[in-house]
Amino acid sequence: MGLSLVRKWRTWSRNPVSLYSRSLRSNAALEAIAKASEERVNSIVLYYYPSFSGAYSALFAHLFHSYHNIPCLILPFSSVAPLRVEDLNIEGLETCYLLDFLCPKEFLLKLSQQLKCKVIGFDHRKSVLPCIPNVNDCPENLTIHLNLEKSSSSAVYEYFSTKHADIRTPDGVVPSFLDSKVKDHVELVLKYIEDGDLRRWSLPNIRAFNIGLREWCSRFNCVANPYMYEQLLELTSEDLIAKANSDLSSRQNDANKLLGKVFRVRLGKGFYGECLGVRVDGNSDLSDEIGKLLSAKSAAAGLRPIGAVIFMQRNNLKMCLRSTDKATDTSEVAKEYGGGGSPSSSSFIIRMDEYNQWIR
Repeated sequence: MGLSLVRKWRTWSRNPVSLYSRSLRSNAALEAIAKASEERVNSIVLYYYPSFSGAYSALFAHLFHSYHNIPCLILPFSSVAPLRVEDLNIEGLETCYLLDFLCPKEFLLKLSQQLKCKVIGFDHRKSVLPCIPNVNDCPENLTIHLNLEKSSSSAVYEYFSTKHADIRTPDGVVPSFLDSKVKDHVELVLKYIEDGDLRRWSLPNIRAFNIGLREWCSRFNCVANPYMYEQLLELTSEDLIAKANSDLSSRQNDANKLLGKVFRVRLGKGFYGECLGVRVDGNSDLSDEIGKLLSAKSAAAGLRPIGAVIFMQRNNLKMCLRSTDKATDTSEVAKEYGGGGSPSSSSFIIRMDEYNQWIR
């Protein structure tokens, strides 16, 4: 991120009126809709929040409408306390875009029936298939772009790029949709987003990329963060991966420092065997890294390849079990004691008297 945007981000992040922790159906959003209605804005864009595909889709909608001086209102949309169809009755509205979401079905149908404008939706998730109206129920003004082989952000990028090229300027010259200075790295970011969205996990350092992108979730609200579009244009996959790898290395070092007081844990009083464990009160955010390190140490010590990480959580004693061994199922222990999880990662609350019997 450029120095100027870093300063802008720091200034914005100090503002206590951050919409990230509040309903997206905020006063600011409703005021923006009221203003758009007064100005007879042609298009409204709703993008899924907080979603990487949603944010980049909003960026491309913003670029297109800005290039061609088409009045447009862009707002984040969430299934948690979402905007209502009644909120969107804007005078003179011609097009409503739904970027990176098509659900819930009732909202989709009500929106297309009541707004009487073109409704164009994009999504890539199999889970939205039940939300797609059948041919007989689908209103004529509703167009759905659902591609299970392409992420929403890539599909929206292609859509607005093509639409941009089709609009001729008076001099007949059509500028590039993306500036040559940012085109390559933005398109590479889109490839990484698609690799994660479609669960391919094939690109190098894809998991580090996704970790690096997570910290941006709170900045994907264009109402609360006026610099979102500039920041997205400056993001590069190289920077995100480097930042994530640095953070992961730091967390790994912190986790190693907490392994000095390891002890044996008799899982289920020994019924599920023994493994190594450690108390990490105050450092529960490192439980995953510590658990995996303990899993390897436990296996090397001839015990079950499980790491038990224990800490206090809201006056309860919690035990997290981790394993790097694919043949080991930690959840069998967790489920027996009222918890749950997956074979490699599970957790449960344990009574202090029960815990004391496990570590004797």
